[in-house]
Amino acid sequence: MNIRFYIDPETELPHICNHEIDEEEVEDILESPGEDRPGQDGSRIALGQTRGGRFLRVIYVRDPQPDSIFVITAYDLRGKPLLAYRRRLRKKGR
Repeated sequence: MNIRFYIDPETELPHICNHEIDEEEVEDILESPGEDRPGQDGSRIALGQTRGGRFLRVIYVRDPQPDSIFVITAYDLRGKPLLAYRRRLRKKGR
């Protein structure tokens, strides 16, 4: 899978770096999401846990190219959203 990242014009780094997340963590989530559901304006939201144990939410859109994804942003899943995600996983039996 080809993964491209939104580049922040101010820092010239992937926007996810502003949230202290690296590309490998995003790849972990996209390769094996716990949940993947529709977002707003054609985007998708992938939730999951990285190999390092972090729970993340990744916002992305599918690229027109086959097997390609454009990541808009990603950030830590914390607080009530994390508790709700874990509860949904338990219901699914994961």
